[in-house]
Amino acid sequence: MKALNNIFKRASEDPKRVVLAEGEDPRIIEAAVIATQKGIADITLLGNTASINSKAAELGFDLNSIALIDPATSDSSERYAKALFELRQAKGMTNEQASISMKDPLHYAQMMVRLGDADGSVAGAVYTTGDTVRSAIQIIGMAPSSTMISSFFLMMLCEPFHELKGGVLFADCGLVIDPDASQLAQIAMSASNSAKTLLEEEPRVAMLSFSTSGSAKHAAVDKVVEATSLVKEKMPDLAIDGDVQLDAAIVAEISDRKVTDSATHGRANVLIFPNLEAGNIGYKLAERIGKADAIGPILQGLNKPANDLSRGCSAKDVVNVIAITVVQAHV
Repeated sequence: MKALNNIFKRASEDPKRVVLAEGEDPRIIEAAVIATQKGIADITLLGNTASINSKAAELGFDLNSIALIDPATSDSSERYAKALFELRQAKGMTNEQASISMKDPLHYAQMMVRLGDADGSVAGAVYTTGDTVRSAIQIIGMAPSSTMISSFFLMMLCEPFHELKGGVLFADCGLVIDPDASQLAQIAMSASNSAKTLLEEEPRVAMLSFSTSGSAKHAAVDKVVEATSLVKEKMPDLAIDGDVQLDAAIVAEISDRKVTDSATHGRANVLIFPNLEAGNIGYKLAERIGKADAIGPILQGLNKPANDLSRGCSAKDVVNVIAITVVQAHV
């Protein structure tokens, strides 16, 4: 896993402060210990400190190098609540509501990131994706260059039988249900920037469809074509093909036959799916049948890193997302 190993190496060379909102979950505790041992991040665990220490002891883990904070009793809660009230009062939030919110570890974690007390957050092992993303948007906010939040999976293709090797970004497979052409273009541009950050190679983007170079006529194809055109206008130096079928996106000889003047030449490392239905099915097929390792969903478009987890995640999955969060914080 050269791409993933490189991410871990870069994280260990410049570790950042990552807060984990679900500190009482055994998987999160184990991931915090592993990340600390690997030297990739300075970890803060949120939750009831007595419960965290008790569960760590049961698991045989030493938390001496890991910061523990209970938002319910933290000295920072009042300061965070004031910041949240100032941020959300125009939306109708009261001082009392802000105080209650800051006792919740998820909201507390995102405020740590907003105020610079942490460089990134990771949650979603217990909290839903909706809760995780909503809190990140409301508290951390969107990056100035972004008009929306989307997500991607970093798919690691490292088995001997994988013809397409290394890391490939799949987007959006976890968040935006039915993007219009403008939104699809934003997803593609964000994913290309994410690929450059994480893979340290030039992004080669394929705007996927059931059509290649206009081989089919349908409104769904028109959307992909329009989105591709929008990306080309805003990022003229980006290697991008669209509309393109999956085989033409990742197999050079098929690309040569089917795609006129291809920019990726069948070597795409960023695959943009036309909607969430296709993306979710696509990444799970690659993971379950194709035996690719799926890391994510990773959020993109935020002002600072805040990432989601699958509620079925393992400690290893959490460590991988921590490493990615650290590298995102380098930018």
